[in-house]
Amino acid sequence: MARQRTKLFLYFCVLSYALSVLAGKSYYDILQVQKSASDEQIKRVYRKLALKYHPDKNQGNEEANKRFAEINNAYEVLSDREKRNIYDRYGEDGLKQHAAGGGRGGGMNIQDIFSSFFGGDSVEEEEEKIAKGDDVIVELDATLEDLYMGGSLKVWREKNVIKPAPGKRRCNCRNEVYHKQIGPGMFQQMTEQVCEQCPNVKYEREGTFIIVDIEKGMQDGQEVVFYEDGESKIDGEAGDLKFRIRTAPHERFRREGNDLHTTITITLVEALVGFDKAIKHLDEHLVDISSKGITKPKETRRPRSRQFLVNLSTRVGAGFN
Repeated sequence: MARQRTKLFLYFCVLSYALSVLAGKSYYDILQVQKSASDEQIKRVYRKLALKYHPDKNQGNEEANKRFAEINNAYEVLSDREKRNIYDRYGEDGLKQHAAGGGRGGGMNIQDIFSSFFGGDSVEEEEEKIAKGDDVIVELDATLEDLYMGGSLKVWREKNVIKPAPGKRRCNCRNEVYHKQIGPGMFQQMTEQVCEQCPNVKYEREGTFIIVDIEKGMQDGQEVVFYEDGESKIDGEAGDLKFRIRTAPHERFRREGNDLHTTITITLVEALVGFDKAIKHLDEHLVDISSKGITKPKETRRPRSRQFLVNLSTRVGAGFN
């Protein structure tokens, strides 16, 4: 009978796990890692995401606060070997059953998780500790059609990638203070650089295509950001790759803010007695600009038509946002 109850419990957990995966993101999806990710990979990704979505950096942003809570809940489970094994087999319901049965359940405060990982340092202090590569900023020309309707651009990107190399290297160097006796009862404070031995690495040049999404209504100067896709940094984090949007010249229209301007040439007769005309908009729909009266030189008219959507956000590329 006990064995039958155990089997029923296992079947229930497996079914619940399957339903939970279908219903929402898994902890692996939240941390943006593969299920086979190592403990070190999980730590590295958690560090980046926790600093990015910390409430101190996103005051008043409910979405960021929600993401911060999800990231910490996911890390609490995936950083614990026992909880991770249970989660991999039975999902969140298995963790609940494990906690109810007296196991090491969840319950750490979100800030406690962050503090225990970063040793109580503030977000600003922790960010200062991390060596980071340079950001790469690329001016990207986008057509008026893409800015009006939305679109995507395929861009070739080459960068230095860190690869394993033979031998060892000095790493994690730090200055340590010690006292040296220079005479009876006399000591001098000295400093010495102490380093660890790490596997050697080298830079290799690699290239790949990147898809940059252009949202409707994006404005000049807005950026599409690909985090950690900038210049690599040995013993640190890569910088960010930022595509800065710039409106490409157009043969018929020019953009001013959220308005489109174009110049129409008419005959003298049309200027005096009126005319019937329509022009093609960026999405090919026709805009009626007919006139039944006198048209003055350089006269500006504003036909009833769709304008640009206003987009003031910074876009995140490759799956972040």
